[in-house]
Amino acid sequence: MPRQRVSSGSPYEKEIGFSRAISVGDRILVAGTAPVWDDGEVDPDPGVQAFRCLEIILTALAQVGGAPEHVVRTRIYLTDASDADAVGRVHGKVFGEVRPVATMVVVAGLLDPRWKVEIEAEAILEPRRKGWKALGG
Repeated sequence: MPRQRVSSGSPYEKEIGFSRAISVGDRILVAGTAPVWDDGEVDPDPGVQAFRCLEIILTALAQVGGAPEHVVRTRIYLTDASDADAVGRVHGKVFGEVRPVATMVVVAGLLDPRWKVEIEAEAILEPRRKGWKALGG
């Protein structure tokens, strides 16, 4: 199955050897996304960081035909449990109607100590539908 790769321009993509997102068939997988602005700056506010992560994710999704309503799973990594409410509120503003499955995990640290949150996502463009015959009917 052909893959369509998306780059966000992060220097880590080439250095480490990964894509921001890959579309394979009806699935789009978006890599762990850090809250870095184009100039390399990172806002210290966890809510702003979550917004930036999701902005990068939604931009990557759009490049392969995805949108927020296609997201079926998010994984949120926090370095401090006390940031969960602020990050959760931002996630809710973006995905409140979509309500994908979501996991929020507290980790010991992320690649850059300025990062308080990192988010990854999975989307399905056209959910597979099984007909009655496929279900044994």
